[in-house]
Amino acid sequence: MSAFVDEAQLHAKAGDGGAGAVAFRREAHVDRGGPDGGDGGRGGDVWLVASSNVSSLLGFRDHPHRRAGNGTHGAGKKRHGARGADLDVPVPVGTRVRDGAGAIVADLASAGDRWLAAEGGRGGRGNARFLSNRRRAPSFAEQGEPGEEHWYDLDLALVADVALVGFPNVGKSTLISRISAARPKIADYPFTTLEPNLGVVRTGETDLVVADVPGLVEGAADGRGLGHRFLRHVTRARVLVVMLDLSPAAPADPADQERVLLDELGRYEPELLRRPRVMVGSKADVADPADGARPASVVLEISSVTGRGVDQLVGILAERVQTARQAAASTSAGTVLHRPEASGFTVVAVGPGHFEVEGRSARRAVAVSDLTSDEAASFVAGRLARMGVDRALARAGARDGDLVTIGDLTFTWHRDQAEYTGEPPARRRSRA
Repeated sequence: MSAFVDEAQLHAKAGDGGAGAVAFRREAHVDRGGPDGGDGGRGGDVWLVASSNVSSLLGFRDHPHRRAGNGTHGAGKKRHGARGADLDVPVPVGTRVRDGAGAIVADLASAGDRWLAAEGGRGGRGNARFLSNRRRAPSFAEQGEPGEEHWYDLDLALVADVALVGFPNVGKSTLISRISAARPKIADYPFTTLEPNLGVVRTGETDLVVADVPGLVEGAADGRGLGHRFLRHVTRARVLVVMLDLSPAAPADPADQERVLLDELGRYEPELLRRPRVMVGSKADVADPADGARPASVVLEISSVTGRGVDQLVGILAERVQTARQAAASTSAGTVLHRPEASGFTVVAVGPGHFEVEGRSARRAVAVSDLTSDEAASFVAGRLARMGVDRALARAGARDGDLVTIGDLTFTWHRDQAEYTGEPPARRRSRA
């Protein structure tokens, strides 16, 4: 039987764009055929897709790498390269994606939710794209842009209608095995359940998904007893069932159990205390009738062994879950859009005489260009000047001869370098 894994890492690598082609028409009786190099194909994207057919993150534990297809290169006769194949990576419903800083960047809470984990690189333009009245025979093309590459932390918070919360050995596993077809491990010692179990409860026209969460102990919100891993699976439940052990062998009286459990839930996520909950006394079949230490909040006493109060509890849960579903539907905020990176750029001084230009547009201007020829290098210099990079560097204090880094390229900067136009130097227009 496969192990349940609710934490993993993902390395997403999008496909690289294909390179543009440098080619010229070669036909009989056609003198000086023009450029006809085709564009490279765009690299494939990596998408995370929430799927109800995947139950855990086990597939990422030993194999975290996922890569989309590369775009193919362009060719002569203006033949464009094919786009790389996108890659859909199925993950369990309820998967949250965190970046290197620990911030949540995506929350795939519903089946079918999709999130772009890595964007494919843009294909390079062939030399036919650079034909102009002043540049009649461009001998350079663009290289493909590298695809994005990121490491992410994945964690899974189970999506359930009801979560059973209580001390270890309070009877949660016995209850879920009584009301559903789930068959968790049951024994008479604490922490028998070491991973969440899900069961489907069918009642009338309503199906309830119930999660048996491993037992909580005092200090769970601080990580004691793997508390953070357990509490995470409570956060998505619509209704909480807080089970209090009424047996003489309970580790604490019911009032103290209630205090500890609610305190741990509130310290982990205050919103959990506002979630609909049902306080239930468990193991009523062995409780001492003379013991009157029952919290006033207990609405029902049950015995999962004899069945006492179980049907009544299921009816209460069906009603509470139906109400919670209707409230969630009326207050749904809709799809959250993740905006792309801004297209501008900034200049940062990284050391004496060394500046770095940050921003997607600037990176693309140099990352996709073939800089092996003077003609191409001069063209890129003109492109950066038209974007305003020269002015921004001058405002930042850059001087002729300083080093400038853009992406993986570092070069010596000269503000008054002329753009290559294909004309003799005497006919070039001077730049201010």
